Amino acid sequence: MNLIANFAVLASRRTIFDLPVCDLGWDDALVFINELASIPVGQTVVCFVNAHNMLTALRDDEYYRIMSHNLVLPDGIGLNIASQIAHGSPFPANLNGTDFVPAFLTFMETPRRIGLIGGARSVVEAAAENFRRHTPWHEFVVISDGFFDKVDSTDVTEEIERQKLDILIVGMGTPLQEKWVYDKIRADHARLVLTVGALFDFVSGAVPRAPKTVRMMRLEWAYRLIQEPARLWRRYIIGIPVFLFHVLRYRFRRRERILSQPEEQRSVSQPIADRRKAS
Repeated sequence: MNLIANFAVLASRRTIFDLPVCDLGWDDALVFINELASIPVGQTVVCFVNAHNMLTALRDDEYYRIMSHNLVLPDGIGLNIASQIAHGSPFPANLNGTDFVPAFLTFMETPRRIGLIGGARSVVEAAAENFRRHTPWHEFVVISDGFFDKVDSTDVTEEIERQKLDILIVGMGTPLQEKWVYDKIRADHARLVLTVGALFDFVSGAVPRAPKTVRMMRLEWAYRLIQEPARLWRRYIIGIPVFLFHVLRYRFRRRERILSQPEEQRSVSQPIADRRKAS
């Protein structure tokens, strides 16, 4: 990550399990990431974390480490509840990728060359076409679907290099997409990388979004559960209570340990130990 993005992560005061999550509102987030896209050196990887991602990070040290190097935006009501418990207030905005990425593409006035990777071929092609209609001043290039060898990705990375991209959008699911980007994508491939999960499914129309009223009520997770119960029941019915249990346990264990320390040591934190206990 470049120094400016790294400073933004370190400056964030909203941590969940000691993972810094940006507490920017919509306007500030759009402005900030647009500035990052304009920096001619370094690379910023933007990812979106929800309760499911955070539980995955608690079990997967490699994923947690990678996320700690990325610019993390909060996604969903689970993160809001966790922030309320840990910090006394929710995040200023729900910066989920499904809404944020199209808004960001619209916000960027400077034409960019943007590569897409992930999903089935028909899905990513349809997503690219809808992006072109949405923001015709950008150029969208389908690099690959998501069904390629993740270990030997030479053909894909060579195509990325050949296309001379400004921005790369990768939608292959968590934590695969973050690990692949960390291992394979260099700064000269793209200065800004967005890891977006199932975004292409929604943009292409392959998976319907919840009605706007449902989204405003912060119940899109329930709509998705109804649409895909066999795939998502474990994530929501079991995952959300487990996530909140870890949030509460983490908070009280941290408080107990701090109170048990001598007063002059109470400002010293032990983030890795905290996270391991929470998991």
